[in-house]
This record gives sequence, C-alpha cells and structure tokens, in this order.
Amino acid sequence: MRPPAGREGGRRRRRRAAGAMAESNADWMGSLPAALRSYPLSNLAIPGSHDSFSYWVDEKSPVGPDQATAIKRLARISLVKKIMKKWSVTQNLTFKEQLEGGIRYFDLRVSSKPGEIGQETYFIHGLFGIKVWDGLKEINTFLEQHPKEVVFLDFNHFYAMDDSHHFFLINRIHSVFGSKLCSVECVEYVTLQYMWEKKHQVLIFYHYPLYTEYSFLWPGNKMPAPWANTTNVHKLLQFLETTLEERSRYGTFHVSQAILTPRVKTIARHLIRGLKNTLVHRNLPMILNWVKAQKPGVMGVNIITSDFVELVDFAATVIALNDLLLEEDESATKS
Repeated sequence: MRPPAGREGGRRRRRRAAGAMAESNADWMGSLPAALRSYPLSNLAIPGSHDSFSYWVDEKSPVGPDQATAIKRLARISLVKKIMKKWSVTQNLTFKEQLEGGIRYFDLRVSSKPGEIGQETYFIHGLFGIKVWDGLKEINTFLEQHPKEVVFLDFNHFYAMDDSHHFFLINRIHSVFGSKLCSVECVEYVTLQYMWEKKHQVLIFYHYPLYTEYSFLWPGNKMPAPWANTTNVHKLLQFLETTLEERSRYGTFHVSQAILTPRVKTIARHLIRGLKNTLVHRNLPMILNWVKAQKPGVMGVNIITSDFVELVDFAATVIALNDLLLEEDESATKS
C-alpha cells in the first residue's frame, strides 16, 4: 500500500534530506578499508533506526493490539488517530531511503490485523504501517543493487500472532531473501569478509521460540537492546554509558538505543506538537555529541539507533567512528 498523496512540500523536503544523507553512504560497508573487513560486525559502529517502518501509518485502519483498551475506545474519534500519528511516527524516510543513507539495522514490530482473514502481517507502532512483505521486498531490492552491504533485521515485538502467523512470516522472509540469509554462527566469526565469501547479506533476529526451528533465525538474546525509557536526555546518556560498561565482551551484538520515550503526561501536555517537535528536535544535538565521543570495539559501541535519522548527520557520524579502529591498529603496529 502506497502512502497517500498530499503534503507535497513536506515530501519534497524529506526527499532533499534523504538525498543529502545518501550522497556517500549507500555502499559504506563495501567501501570500508580492508583492515576493517576482518573485524567482527559486533565490533563495528553501525547506524540503525528506531521503529524503522513508522514513516507511514494508516489512520483509517483499526488501532493496533499493542495499545491499551482505553486508547482503542478513544480512537473511535477521528481526531484521536491524527494525534496518535504524531506520536507513532518516528521516521520520515522509507526503507529504501534509510538504506541509501547508510542505515543498516532495522527495529521491527509486527502484528496481524484484527478481523482480517489469513496470516498477513503488518508493521505496527500504535497504528498499522505497511505490509511486512512489501517492506522486505523493498529491502531486498536495495541489497540486489548493493551486494556488499549487510543488514540486521530485528523482529523484536509481535502482536496478535499465533504460530500459523509466524510460520507464514518466516516462510516469507526465506522466500524474499533466500541465500542472502546468514545462518546462526559464533558472533565473532561474522565479519564482512565472511559475509561476502558466503554471499550473505541479511541477519534476522527473531524474538519468538520458533527461531529454534530455522537455521537462519538468530535468537533475540544475541541482539540485546537496553531501553532507557526516559524523557530526560541526561538520564538517557547516563543509561547508555552504564549499559555499554555492562555489555557482554563476547557472544552478542549490542544496540545502544539513543532515543527518548514520551510518557502519558508528555503526550497530554504537547498533544498537537508530536514526538519530533517535543522531544527529538531539541535533544538530537546533545545525543549526536554523545555519539561523536564514542568508540567501537569489544567493549565499545556497536549498533546505535535514533529517531528521525535524517534530521542530523546521524548515519555518517556513526560510520565515521570506525576510523578509530584503524587508528588503534596503526598505534599497535608502531608500538
């Protein structure tokens, strides 16, 4: 389903932002210096997006099963859904635009649609987004055109889905990506060189017990993503520091969720302004400064996620951190 037309000025601004973001990031993994291609992907700095699919949500569909009963009742009033949209949307760019801009980790939440026959699944964040199938095809098209790029798809929340929905979704994942899927392996073995030799481009993390039945589904505990759950940027940055210090030295990837989460009273006070104007615009510069001060590596940052990834030079800033690994290598060689 295509996002509805209209608001052309906003769409043009979004395209300009996506174009600027994509200038040199579409093939950043393939362009990394040779020395970094043998680093475990868990030791590289990789940009990701939070609620990656939420660039379009459907105001006309029912409120999602991830919402409380009281919200579902209120949402019968059309204005309530318009307000929900302002707080549900955390990205402006499509999957293709995010990929071209350098984003390689995608935070995915999935649901069936109440009353719909069959096992179709949709992305969801308060309101329903596009079909998962359409999103997967869009990602695969990019990968076909950029064979040295690798993506992490983290299916971490499921709603209103029984095993039949999961089997349907897993089969679709296999259908669209096929041999690009990387089977579960020791995390430290998974380097860019390893992925290229095997012609793999996709790691799927699946937070549901059925992952044990498929060799290409990585367990969710291999992709921990501690959540600060705060509106306070100082508390967020302290949390990110603490969780990095506690990061497992080996055996997992790691997500630093550099995001602020609105509370009910935040939404009540700023109903019409929405997430971007209330929390994101104001705090992104400070969050970006924290990112600039980080270093990847065994006990450093790995994947860093953000809302509205195009608002600042987020992806390029995260990617540039990998240069610090080269400097470290040079220092070790000289000593």
